[in-house]
Amino acid sequence: MLFRRSSLSNDRDRAALLASPDALELPDLSIEEGRTRVATAGDGRILGFASTITSGDITELDDLFVDPDWMRRGIGIQLVLDVVEIARQTGVRRVEVTANPHALGFYETAGFVFDHDVETRFGSAPRMFRQVIP
Repeated sequence: MLFRRSSLSNDRDRAALLASPDALELPDLSIEEGRTRVATAGDGRILGFASTITSGDITELDDLFVDPDWMRRGIGIQLVLDVVEIARQTGVRRVEVTANPHALGFYETAGFVFDHDVETRFGSAPRMFRQVIP
């Protein structure tokens, strides 16, 4: 499963994730509710996905995962741009994310800015946002 492979691809996260197996289970609710965008290869293979939750004028980027064999090829950025465009079309003011600390550079490249640190079950993480509509 792409979610599990991607989650475990970072050496710094692996031990904590394996110690919390429930963190490696992706609920299907976001798919059932139509809140997941998928990037596919020409042959239909899923290369990555992004799930969101929208409340009022803010969209939360809840999940963003790319197949480890396809990382650093622009798929994650394309998924973020897709989320931002959908947010823009629906009048959402900004997209927010609680970033994995090792992905901070990716999110900055994708146009997110640091807001503040938040506590997660795995420790402190940067809370970031990308303005969609001023």
